[in-house]
Amino acid sequence: MKKSTLLKTGIVGTAIAALCCFTPVLVMLFGIVGLSAWVGHLDAVLMPALLFFIGLTVYAYMKKEKDECCDSGSQGEKQ
Repeated sequence: MKKSTLLKTGIVGTAIAALCCFTPVLVMLFGIVGLSAWVGHLDAVLMPALLFFIGLTVYAYMKKEKDECCDSGSQGEKQ
């Protein structure tokens, strides 16, 4: 997987999980669809998902920074 794709996935996943955690969007959606009985179990899924996507974003960013640092250093040596 490309570094930029991994970073974009982490950012989008973090935004969606944060939106669902901190706003009643998912609760209203579940109510409209008829799955309001599952609302009590959302905390068991959303918080780990949020933490996972935050970790993925940090990992992808650090990997991208490390690769850019090493790539720019190796290009200078070849010239």
